[in-house]
Amino acid sequence: MNWQFISETFFLTLRGVPTTLAIMAVAFALSFLPALLLALARLHQVKGVTAFSMVYLAFVRATPPILLILFFYSLLPSVLNVLMQRIGSSIDVFAFNPIFYVFIVFGFLTTASLSEVFRSALMTVDKGQLEAGQAIGLSTFQTYRRIIFPQALVSALPNLCNLLINLVKGTSLVFVMTVQDITAIARVQAAYGYHYFEAYFVIFVVYLLLCGTIQGLFSLVQYRISQPSTVRKEQFHAKRYSHSQKLSAAISFKRR
Repeated sequence: MNWQFISETFFLTLRGVPTTLAIMAVAFALSFLPALLLALARLHQVKGVTAFSMVYLAFVRATPPILLILFFYSLLPSVLNVLMQRIGSSIDVFAFNPIFYVFIVFGFLTTASLSEVFRSALMTVDKGQLEAGQAIGLSTFQTYRRIIFPQALVSALPNLCNLLINLVKGTSLVFVMTVQDITAIARVQAAYGYHYFEAYFVIFVVYLLLCGTIQGLFSLVQYRISQPSTVRKEQFHAKRYSHSQKLSAAISFKRR
């Protein structure tokens, strides 16, 4: 193995990390609201939306991501170009930065997975919580915001972590859209001296560090969220144990 090439390429590929993180963040932001609405629609059995959601999920699950990427990247610019010509616009859609198409494709893909994450998390909250909130005068929106969503968030964190990690790994395919991400930079460097094995090793290390960091951050968040409840339980049990000790001492004193 050419360790000098590995060292140089490693630092060069780090320039693609902001692009990878930007794709992850924008795709998650674009898919957040549609995914939440789809999840709520399926939970409340909204006619039409439920059927659309199931067909949409089946389509995304059954289609390889690379196929969708190539399909959107080939078709979407052509469709936009036809629309621009019909409305008499002089905008050249083929001059757009390819990363905008990446945002659209990964937003479309992420919406399907994220809606299932939200739906599974909301299902962990008892249905009586909504009725209880409405019984004390809260609106449906206030009940979800103050009672249901905070509880569902705790259950959703592990699945959200997996989704974001898979999203980061999925961005390794955007090099086919000429976006200069981690994979694209490493492949370009490998082409100069045919050091493809070393380049793929660098890609592996970078993604390992990146995904490991994301997992570590989510573990920290989970720990911080679960810690207060654990502390309260320990304080409650400590007070209960102290009270039982005092009661036992009082009973034994009376017997004497």
